[in-house]
Amino acid sequence: MARSLETLQKQYNTAAVTGKSPVGGGRGPGRGGPMAATNSFAGKPADTKKTLLRIFSYVAKYWKRLVFVFLCMAVSTGAMLAGSYLLRPIINHIADTATPAGERVAYLGRMLLVLSGVYLVGIGGTYLQSRLMIGISRTAIQSIRNDLFTRLERLPLRFHDNNTTGELMSRFTNDVDNIGLMMDQSLMSMLSGIINLVGTLVMMIVTNIWLTLITLVFIPIFIGLSRFIISKSRRYYAAQQAALGAANGYIEESVAGQKVVKVFNHEADCVEEFGALNGDLRGKQMKAMFFGGIMGPIMGNMSQVSYALTAGIGGVLCALGRFDVGGLAIFVNYSRQFARPVNEISQQMATVFSALAGAERVFAIMDREPEAEHDRNAVKPEKLEGHVILDDVSFGYVPEKTVLKHISLYAKPGQKIAFVGSTGAGKTTITNLLNRFYDIDSGKITIDGIDIKDLPRDFLRQNIAMVLQDTHLFTGTVRENIRYGRLDATDEEVEAAARMASADSFIRRLADGYDTVIEGDGANLSQGQRQLLNIARAAISHAPILVLDEATSSVDTRTERHIEEGMDHLMQNRTTFVIAHRLSTVRNANAIMVLENGEIVERGDHDDLLAMQGRYYELYTGKSELT
Repeated sequence: MARSLETLQKQYNTAAVTGKSPVGGGRGPGRGGPMAATNSFAGKPADTKKTLLRIFSYVAKYWKRLVFVFLCMAVSTGAMLAGSYLLRPIINHIADTATPAGERVAYLGRMLLVLSGVYLVGIGGTYLQSRLMIGISRTAIQSIRNDLFTRLERLPLRFHDNNTTGELMSRFTNDVDNIGLMMDQSLMSMLSGIINLVGTLVMMIVTNIWLTLITLVFIPIFIGLSRFIISKSRRYYAAQQAALGAANGYIEESVAGQKVVKVFNHEADCVEEFGALNGDLRGKQMKAMFFGGIMGPIMGNMSQVSYALTAGIGGVLCALGRFDVGGLAIFVNYSRQFARPVNEISQQMATVFSALAGAERVFAIMDREPEAEHDRNAVKPEKLEGHVILDDVSFGYVPEKTVLKHISLYAKPGQKIAFVGSTGAGKTTITNLLNRFYDIDSGKITIDGIDIKDLPRDFLRQNIAMVLQDTHLFTGTVRENIRYGRLDATDEEVEAAARMASADSFIRRLADGYDTVIEGDGANLSQGQRQLLNIARAAISHAPILVLDEATSSVDTRTERHIEEGMDHLMQNRTTFVIAHRLSTVRNANAIMVLENGEIVERGDHDDLLAMQGRYYELYTGKSELT
């Protein structure tokens, strides 16, 4: 049965506020760990002024070019105003019947040439300002995208666990594109409009102060209407962007899980649920676009009222002989020009509101606290041997629930330590703590006697190779995917790693061998083949510590035997931590840790644990199941 719109909104629209993903029912990383509800970047109150200043800070870096843009705008506006003012003597001269017709025609011809020169200068200024501003805006958007991606790469794993890919992609695409659209169009229109307003107002005062006062009477009305519409529009555009992110998140989840959708015949439910989210998005878009779009027509109609009133009073002044016809003509033209930038700016408000809503979402991610390189004075030894000690370690993904309780163990280089136990017992959590994907609540983890908090994170992770149950391959060749484990590896080392992982034979059967391009996360490979490439990626690393998180669970028994043979070579002189559901794969471990409810309930080698006839004995003999 399809979820209701209210449920979908709660799961998707508030996912970023609560920190709980709509996928997985609140489970955390490691198949069972609770998810931390810490992500609050979407729930902060909007601050228009702060957001605008931050957007402009990306543009202000190019202040020299901006100065030239302003000069071009001033030249363009000055040319337009000068051209309009030149109409005054032209009209008055032509209307002067006392002047011979031939002289009037000659005068008109000369003034037309002058007008042509003035307007050509204005066209040149407009062209230059457009070219320069587009270059500035595109460079600024490039910087915003770089900053956003850089921050996203530096955020802790907890953040990525708590947010859907579609929601994050929405910020890279829709939100950043809206900022770019504002910079390309709205920013230039608004800056040009302000210069135009100031220049036109000066020329109106010079032409006739009394008619100018009539025009200025309407400014408070314009401001009042603008404030009312802005207050409404801003709220609806923020809601629109949130609804768009929710829809994108649902699309990403559904597309990624198409096999599951089809297996359980939930196509109709998916269509219904997406229809609810899409309908919600449509409703919010309509409200946002309505309030964003009515400003232009309202301001335009108010401008027409001002124009008609000015023209009427100006005509009366001309009839009384207190104003010349040419002056009235150019003043009416200035009156139109005065209203035009107001209308243009108001018409750009929809784009501005959408950009501000998107910018707040983008900057909220940038403001997230990045993962620190290290917490204290960093220690970076030349080499780590792999002596690992966990001393009374306790940890919980959320403060109110402890996942690991007083875990203590040690491992020496060349030893193989296995973790077994029920799902959710805390096996994967231990390896996550070893990598500092999360920090422990109490206790200590040391490598070669050094607290891992004193090691730079990048150095720590360079010394730990991981093979996870969930495979991930990048777009590129097979060779490049294996070399991802160590970018300076030679082709010979890549192939040696593939042979060690029992992947060489199937790679050579591919169309282009090691140069075969992998796309779509290895969709053209079997699950077992993808896992073999992941194992080869770990094999090529020189890391002294190896973590195998159910690395062979996706391959058949025959392939598993080949992998285990390669792993015996791979694990030599390395500290290896193995998580496995198949207990046959951990029989040769130096020590086996049996975990239940976050505690080590039994420890020893295979024979010792069988002799104890405890929990491990029940699991191994099938009297109890790994769930």
